[in-house]
Amino acid sequence: MNRKGLRRGRPESRAGGIRRKRTGHGRIPPLSQRAASDETGRPGWMETAARKAGFTAGSGHAASRGYGTTFREAFNDWFSAAAESRKGGGTVREITDCALAFREGYSAGSGIPPKEIPLPLQRSASAVVTASNEEKTLPLVLSELEKLPLQEIMVVLNGCTDGSLEAVFRHPRVLKLHYPERLGHDVGRAVGAKTVRGETILFVDGDLPVVAEELAPFLLAVDRGTDMALNDITPFLPPFPQQDEVTRSKTLLNLLLGRPDLRANSLTAVPHALSRKLIDAIGTPALAVPPKAQALAIARGFEVTAPSAVNVLRKNRIRAGNTGAGNAVAKLIVGDHIEALETVMQMKGIRLDTTRLSRSELAKARNAR
Repeated sequence: MNRKGLRRGRPESRAGGIRRKRTGHGRIPPLSQRAASDETGRPGWMETAARKAGFTAGSGHAASRGYGTTFREAFNDWFSAAAESRKGGGTVREITDCALAFREGYSAGSGIPPKEIPLPLQRSASAVVTASNEEKTLPLVLSELEKLPLQEIMVVLNGCTDGSLEAVFRHPRVLKLHYPERLGHDVGRAVGAKTVRGETILFVDGDLPVVAEELAPFLLAVDRGTDMALNDITPFLPPFPQQDEVTRSKTLLNLLLGRPDLRANSLTAVPHALSRKLIDAIGTPALAVPPKAQALAIARGFEVTAPSAVNVLRKNRIRAGNTGAGNAVAKLIVGDHIEALETVMQMKGIRLDTTRLSRSELAKARNAR
């Protein structure tokens, strides 16, 4: 396959998953459905957050109660004290739930629902949005990103011929990189990562609106030490016999890299977030070949996790190049996985640091099952 020629003219869509009905996995339940007590039987952390937020907002002056003067400051001040008492602040999911509970309580106390989700990020964060003729969905994507405490939002307009540019102009705080000619599949992510300044970078696509509540865990995961936070799409995949070649390529690569726990989770799927440290180490050009970037991250010992599940397969936009068996995008992504494997083999050898077993050892291992 002519890799260079194909990359230059890559279709602007995603493949690799079978469209399935929404299962609800990964969605944030309302406060009324979350746990109200911890193992001690005392009011749970989320319930405490809601009560504190309502009390703060209802006081009419947050600072008079020892909290910051803005909604975000009020949450951060409360969270710092609460996290210290809990020795770490909880898991990524618990922190997300806590922030949502605080927002609900603040809304109840003030009568004014805050649009922002007050995440306790310790480092700066940016978002990169790649878009190619997404005028209908791009405003929805940007509206959700604007609910997060992001330093900047960068949209890379990749060969757009519709009203996508005009749609971005309706969001004044959003930065724009406009390329009249298409850069190629996934190249926009590399360009965006090179441009933004955040220490944590969230990547989304302009054709896949994801609510801010579902984006928050990826930011938190990287802010708390993960270098690559992948979307856990495994719960939404069919059984192995029904999976396509792209999904099996993802699983095989993770297995050969010594990360069977990642299963079919891959950097080819959005949303995901990366640390600046990782991007600087592997180089932004690697992001144009997502499986290669993932392989380099694992091979070099960076922390790669899948902290949350967002069902983007059901939203994947159907286009001429990503439908049917053996379509152009599928072939391209399979080729990317071959390139990723070749890159790591050049680093670690063709056996990828695995031990060669004798025939007798193989027979013993097989018969022990």
